Amino acid sequence: MNNINFVSIQVKCPHCGKSSMDAEHKVDNEQSIKLLIETSKQKGTIYLSSIYGSYNYISNIDIIPNEISKFSCTFCKKEITTKENCSTCDAPMASLILDMGGKVSFCSRKDCHRHNISFDDLSVALKKLYQEFGYIDKSHPKEINNHYKKHELIKTEEEEHKEIIETGSFLNSYCPHCKKNLIESDMLKLKVVNENNEVGYALLSPYLNVFSLKSTVFLPEEKTINDILCFHCNESLIVNNGKCKKCETPIAKILVSARTKMIDFYICSKKGCTWHGLSKKDMDDIRLEDSNEW
Repeated sequence: MNNINFVSIQVKCPHCGKSSMDAEHKVDNEQSIKLLIETSKQKGTIYLSSIYGSYNYISNIDIIPNEISKFSCTFCKKEITTKENCSTCDAPMASLILDMGGKVSFCSRKDCHRHNISFDDLSVALKKLYQEFGYIDKSHPKEINNHYKKHELIKTEEEEHKEIIETGSFLNSYCPHCKKNLIESDMLKLKVVNENNEVGYALLSPYLNVFSLKSTVFLPEEKTINDILCFHCNESLIVNNGKCKKCETPIAKILVSARTKMIDFYICSKKGCTWHGLSKKDMDDIRLEDSNEW
């Protein structure tokens, strides 16, 4: 199943049954899971990533490393803590109901990455996953095609000679230094250093204009990633004096294979910014579909 690593789960409260999803506050470029949170010193709201396997979040309170928190539904205010303890650190597990049947549980201790999913009926759940996240092929993800085929791309006379990279195209990506492939398990894998100088990996969707992301270290929303590197040769991909045309943040460069040649492809280093683009020389021959800049 292609891109199953980017499953965005839909959950609801185990007590009142109301949806915990919040489309206004996005984390990892997807709708978040909104909950109330209480630590030993503060109460507030937290928005968890709905990408299964991602540990990113937004909160209006500071959470101390290794602290155990209480999580509650924003509607009925009831705690979602269970009697089950984490098998890694022995802290209480919190649990939400999956829309597709079953539950997802996660550890209540900050920085513990223990979580799990259990299904009421595995065969039904797998069928839904294939229906919602299975792709026809790597060049045209199903839901991207269905959305964009309603809007035919209008070419100007000047653009008739240009190669069009369509929305949803699978971007085979390479390091500009060692030229090794950056695609691993159908994801674009990059080594990252966060604002606390913690080193991990960011796993991005390799499909054009699909902005799903998850990471093995905490990457705060709207914050610049300190460094982006090739996970093969460890060389930085940050462009000297390169700036995002949307938010003025430093940009990183990778190589992408088009039908006719390898091209320079730029991405913003600010978490949550969806700007991406080409070099000036490549703009003469290539256009990215659904891009205001290009």
